[in-house]
Amino acid sequence: MTTALLSSSLHSLPLLARGKVRDNYAVGDDRILMVATDRLSAFDVVMGEPIPGKGALLTQMALFWFEKLQDVVPNHLTGDDPLSVVAADEVAQVRDRAMLVKRLKPLPIEAVVRGYLAGSGWKEYQAGQAVCGVPLPAGLQNASKLPAPIFTPATKADVGDHDENISFEQAAALIGPEMAAKVRDTAIALYQRAADYALTKGIIIADTKFEFGLDADGTLTLMDEVLTPDSSRYWPISGYQAAFEQGANPPSFDKQFVRDWLEAQPWNKTAPAPALPPEVVAQTAATYAEAFARLKG
Repeated sequence: MTTALLSSSLHSLPLLARGKVRDNYAVGDDRILMVATDRLSAFDVVMGEPIPGKGALLTQMALFWFEKLQDVVPNHLTGDDPLSVVAADEVAQVRDRAMLVKRLKPLPIEAVVRGYLAGSGWKEYQAGQAVCGVPLPAGLQNASKLPAPIFTPATKADVGDHDENISFEQAAALIGPEMAAKVRDTAIALYQRAADYALTKGIIIADTKFEFGLDADGTLTLMDEVLTPDSSRYWPISGYQAAFEQGANPPSFDKQFVRDWLEAQPWNKTAPAPALPPEVVAQTAATYAEAFARLKG
């Protein structure tokens, strides 16, 4: 069994921040070591139980997608070996689960793209037949495929707070109309490329979120994680139609399994979260691993 890492503890580098999943360390003034722990967050609350192997799998999946999408937009990878910047006694905490990346100026929005109606998007649609101000046709159901992918940005929340869906106009007010349009078009292009590839492997990417930053020259750069089960809804094609016809959430290779379990608990979605049973931890680890195995073919 893989030893789980709930929190990293590197003495050779200064800690910049602990996110919901990643611990970020400064490497000089221009690089960051991003260590993906085995923490799991759901409804923006970090669970108390780690998912063994999750951090390494997320990192390898992100690297897979960064390579596949590198011609769409520049990304934050430096190409340097993460093990080269830590002490010998820290290698075990870093191996296979870290990326050495450029330090960027992050844009204060999350670039969410939806190809299907699910989650908070489905709830918004039921309330007003639109998602983040984007009007949609009448008669759609939970898990309906949208006529075309839509850009539905969100604010970035601190750990423990909830991301908030916003309109394109609100995003433009935060980062400027020209940059907002560039982020929208780039995010949709990334989603479309990834979704088309995933379909060839029997997977529907229902939605995903991207994060962008600007480098020293002001170049828009893809950063953080990309298209992992933490930031995307992955549905197997094989189970989609039956679930859709029943109005249910399709089976998934992402956090939906945990979300569904949590929704059935007497919990108000604020910390602390209910303790995840061993079978939920094991099933989550297995679904993440299967998603990556299918994508790699």
